[in-house]
Amino acid sequence: MLAYLIRRAVNAVLTMLVVTLVTFGIFFMVPTLTGSDPALLYIGKTSDAASVEGIRTKLGLSDPVIVQYGKFLKGLVAGRDYANGPDVTHCPAPCMGYSFKTDQEVFPLLMGDLPVTMSLALGAAVLWVIIGVSTGVISALRRGSILDRAVMTGALAGVSLPIYFTGLLALSIFVYWLGWLPNADYTPFFDNPFTWASGLILPWITLAFLFAATYARLTRANMLETLGEDYIRTARAKGLGERTVIGKHALRSGLTPLVTVFGLDLGALLGGAILTEAVFNLRGLGYQALTAIRGNDLPVILGVTLIAAFFIVFINLIVDVLYGFIDPRVRLG
Repeated sequence: MLAYLIRRAVNAVLTMLVVTLVTFGIFFMVPTLTGSDPALLYIGKTSDAASVEGIRTKLGLSDPVIVQYGKFLKGLVAGRDYANGPDVTHCPAPCMGYSFKTDQEVFPLLMGDLPVTMSLALGAAVLWVIIGVSTGVISALRRGSILDRAVMTGALAGVSLPIYFTGLLALSIFVYWLGWLPNADYTPFFDNPFTWASGLILPWITLAFLFAATYARLTRANMLETLGEDYIRTARAKGLGERTVIGKHALRSGLTPLVTVFGLDLGALLGGAILTEAVFNLRGLGYQALTAIRGNDLPVILGVTLIAAFFIVFINLIVDVLYGFIDPRVRLG
């Protein structure tokens, strides 16, 4: 198991290196292909040539691409100095540069938005796992019934409807028409846990409706396949209770693909739920990324991309570890 964990950790590090290479390559190539100058994006198009050249020198944009990439990697692990003559600015690790629009360090800027995105993603994840897995199991046990058909119809609707439609519809009905829920807003958890939860309940429900539909369909399909296995019939023949057969044997064996999908979904959301945050006007990583895209703020876009990649790689590393606890066949393999 230790060797397996070491291999997965090394693969995770290599994956992050590839991500940094690709994202930095895009960062360097996009301005070239579009005819834009990052120095002009940083300082403004009305600046004089000397100021633009000074910014280009300070950011190292005149260096060869491989040198720029080396400085970028060094900044992530050890910090970086931006120098133009006597003007030296130190960016502590992990240095992702400075915003072209606000001149703020990108990493602290994004860390200030991260609690909003984490609260949104984790709260919704709890709901969609509970609802999705529960309805999928019930639907599998009542295969062909009216309940099964109703659940699968609802799941199909959840998968088909985009978040910007269900989000706006939920706002119109539950906030502006019925007034049952407050408008979405973020309050730090430790300031007031109740206000924190009440301000995010509508985005949680909206996201849970979207993702729970997928989990219900996957759980139902996995359960139907597992319930037909020989060891399930053997467990029943031995006189085990139905709850033990379903919970300990059938559901546990069907969880492995669900855990894989959960890792990808949660990692992507932690990297920024752009549409959800835009619909509910929540200032998280997704909203920050959307603002940066509109303003051609390349360092912020690069920073959000790296953070999203980190969460996906890190959570999938945890998922690989969990496989051995969920399914003993993984440990045997």
